[in-house]
Amino acid sequence: MRRSSTFILPLLSSETFFPSAEKSIAVYFLLLYTFRMNPDNHLLHLKNRELQRSPEVDRAVVRIQGHTGEKVPNDPAKRIEAYMDRLEKVFLNPDERVRRRNLEMLRDKIYDALIITRENFPESYFELQKRVAREQGHGDVEITPEMREQMMDVAIQDQRASLDAWIDYLTSNDAVYPAWFKYYVWTQITKLSQFDKERGEFKKRTASTVAPFPDIYREPLAQIADLYERVKDDNKDSEARREFDKKFPSLYAELIQKTLEQQAEGKEEIKGQWVKYEQGDTSGAEKLYRSLEGKGTGWCTAGRSTAETQIESGDFYVYYTYDSSGKLTQPRLAIRMNGKDKIGEVRGILPHQNVEPLLQGVLNDKLAEFGAEADAYRKKSADMKYLTELERKHEQGELFTKDDLIFLYEINGTIEGFGYQRDPRIEELRAQRNPNEDALIIFDCTREQIAHNEREITQDTKVYIGPLFPNIFQTHIEHIYTSFPEGKIQKYHIEIGGKTKEQLEQELKDKNIYVSIFAHELLTSPDFIASKIIEGTDLVRLSVEDLGFPQGATTDEIYERAQQYGLELCPAEVGPHLRLSYSGDDMMFIAMKQISDRGGYPNIFFLGRDGAGLWLDAYYALPGRGWNGSSQFVFSLRKLES
Repeated sequence: MRRSSTFILPLLSSETFFPSAEKSIAVYFLLLYTFRMNPDNHLLHLKNRELQRSPEVDRAVVRIQGHTGEKVPNDPAKRIEAYMDRLEKVFLNPDERVRRRNLEMLRDKIYDALIITRENFPESYFELQKRVAREQGHGDVEITPEMREQMMDVAIQDQRASLDAWIDYLTSNDAVYPAWFKYYVWTQITKLSQFDKERGEFKKRTASTVAPFPDIYREPLAQIADLYERVKDDNKDSEARREFDKKFPSLYAELIQKTLEQQAEGKEEIKGQWVKYEQGDTSGAEKLYRSLEGKGTGWCTAGRSTAETQIESGDFYVYYTYDSSGKLTQPRLAIRMNGKDKIGEVRGILPHQNVEPLLQGVLNDKLAEFGAEADAYRKKSADMKYLTELERKHEQGELFTKDDLIFLYEINGTIEGFGYQRDPRIEELRAQRNPNEDALIIFDCTREQIAHNEREITQDTKVYIGPLFPNIFQTHIEHIYTSFPEGKIQKYHIEIGGKTKEQLEQELKDKNIYVSIFAHELLTSPDFIASKIIEGTDLVRLSVEDLGFPQGATTDEIYERAQQYGLELCPAEVGPHLRLSYSGDDMMFIAMKQISDRGGYPNIFFLGRDGAGLWLDAYYALPGRGWNGSSQFVFSLRKLES
């Protein structure tokens, strides 16, 4: 995804700039907002009056004085100003794509700093698993070293996913909070574990916490942002000040509890009307905010300042249903626009902001008004309708057809929904089934035609599910998985050649595909060869972990292992050609002979998509550069000798 600059700063820990990145960034953004925007109201001082004397500020002052030869006045505002100037020059690059690139380069550092390490897993965690197994009737289970490793892998991946959810949200256009508030939230939630709904509070996070990071509750966050704005504007407001003085975890938990209680109200009525709030209509923003207040939608628009910001950026549609007195009071669906014509997002009021199945028809009718712009949303609506039908079939004990299973296991494409996260019904339905038995139906084969290791492969093998091995891609097997169904090895067939560098770049532009300055350097490099001959090429996409490196590997190690499996480096022109033909959301790196940029650093192409659309970027790929196990690479399939 394309990343905002505002998430880079708290993730570094370079002694050059600051020893405590998390605290330093909170200082920076809060003071940037309070000192520059409103010097009479210092929210940071109200929260922590000692930060202005922090070591990182001292170092920034010394550095500025050394560079300019001018003494920085011994005044808190001036000293902080010097510190902010230093950080701004380093991290707030005006090119948003550069900032996004920086974030992707730093993601591993985030994991290293915040995710539990194997050494810190408490023994009580494994004892708990043994107790649960016993209570489920499995007797006294012995946890082997291999099982411990697997259990730790699962917990670490869960933490990564929950942390990624916060990163994605705080850097998205949907989180329209001031930068200082995003960083204040970041410094708070990274100290918390899961929310305990029974006790109405958060558990504290320690180095040995195994649980994921907290779930995201957007409405309470918006309410907290509004509260802080009130204190900034008038800190004599006794009610706001009393709430402000509460610690963030307590206030956040209190507001979450209220939201959950409101969501529990009955919502059987689906008759209603759509209401449009026009872009730029300040009074409309106030009406929108009031209509959502206390309704438990979970939308961040429930905050006044957020509603104003979203109305500034585009039209906003809300579908309200009637209450018992016949009034349109209950918001059930929302369509946020970017400007007048582009759909920004569609949200419902179910967990993760998914749309209620009963309202799919209402949403479809509305989306039809937006023409081609609504195509992506129509697919999501169709997927949700199909998934709801499968849920009904399961509840009534009906058999799933082959087509049902192909859809449920996402053989031909990903199931897409309207929420921020994957629809939990997918895993719930799969958990009730036997994937080994379902695979026989999906691939129309017998057990003997599914191989799980190299020795089991015969001429009749249709499917392979297991670890990859040398020259596996030179076999006749069409369907290859490292595990079923989540470990599918993706394959693509595209045509390359027949276009000049200039034609490729123009086609990318014509399709509104963003080409970064780094990708442009590669495209215009003498080392980028555009073949004049059109030819088909088969591509294979797989992760570093698929190649046998679950803990990650270097560029050279990845390339060498792929060659052993029957793959080759792609011609560089695969990058732009694949970008033109593939419109999926996945981020992937093109395994190719590196091309040096203007600074002499070796680069490869990098494909992705975010809310702004498709993009083609470039990424540093030094021979010894490390990549994590989840990184996706595209290789060319070695052609069989005739």
